[in-house]
Amino acid sequence: MSNSDRDDSEDEEAWIPFSERAEWADVQPVPQDDGPNPVVPIAYTKQFREAMDYFRAILMRDERSERALQLTEEVIKLNAGNYTVWHFRRLILEALSIDLFEELSFIERVSEPNYKNYQIWHHRRWAAQKLGPASVPYELQFTEKVLSDDAKNYHAWSHRQYIIRSLGGWESELDYCSRLLEEDIYNNSAWNQRYFVITNSPLLGGLHSMRDAEVDYCLEAIRKAPSNESPWRYLRGLYKGDNEAFLKSKAVTEVCLRELSKDCNCVFALDLLLDLICLGLKPPSHLFALFGLDESSCTLAKLGHFLCSHLKEVDAIRARYWDWRQSTLLLTDN
Repeated sequence: MSNSDRDDSEDEEAWIPFSERAEWADVQPVPQDDGPNPVVPIAYTKQFREAMDYFRAILMRDERSERALQLTEEVIKLNAGNYTVWHFRRLILEALSIDLFEELSFIERVSEPNYKNYQIWHHRRWAAQKLGPASVPYELQFTEKVLSDDAKNYHAWSHRQYIIRSLGGWESELDYCSRLLEEDIYNNSAWNQRYFVITNSPLLGGLHSMRDAEVDYCLEAIRKAPSNESPWRYLRGLYKGDNEAFLKSKAVTEVCLRELSKDCNCVFALDLLLDLICLGLKPPSHLFALFGLDESSCTLAKLGHFLCSHLKEVDAIRARYWDWRQSTLLLTDN
């Protein structure tokens, strides 16, 4: 049994019905109205049914009090996806001027079994917005904790990007990405975050300023794991909107040729080489030899069509995509 399951069972055993609590004696619970003949009534537990009955009562009264806040906590522990409860809790927090750092701690407790709950992440973003830059260390630490458990958690990455972009925290983010990639070079989410950082950080000077260093980083990653698609895509992204620099980059051409000399079926090297050919790259002589082609009669157009045909064979799952690529080639035999 997990800690969260054990805590839930203990809470249920220790639970005292609201109807037996002196502080709720003045409240008339409001039952859920399912109509006179519900077709498939939900088998709510007694605890859940009574908690919601009392929640509906305070919601109708718009009661923003300490006991109402405590009630929302109990209801959220029973169903953390109830957006109405979360919304009303925010109204209460504001009305009572509750310390939102304490609220961050509460969110962390209830989120442990619910790291993919939209309502929890929305509420956490709201709290961070209210706290401003002072919340940044807490949010970076929290998302790092979540991502250590699930490296691809979209909610955590989205929240982290929002915090950094809106409130700050750029200073160590590139190092964080590097650390994640050292642990797992195949972590495509970390590659995505790295690109987000170098293209958006006000401290790094932008994509053009970072390109040379990042190209070197990519080349090393490709050397370690040439079958890993992420660094190949990242490398192409470093030249987004600048095909001239992409075509002129000796490093890009050389990494394609290097990997193809080791494995002429390397899909990602073939793909990148095709992009270069389509932009007008003049292939070196030994490229033709790699594929047994006659350089004297193999024009750029023929080479482009050959690469597409070859990719259909070695990347059969995307054969229809390579068919489409081949149909869109604008290369000529001139």
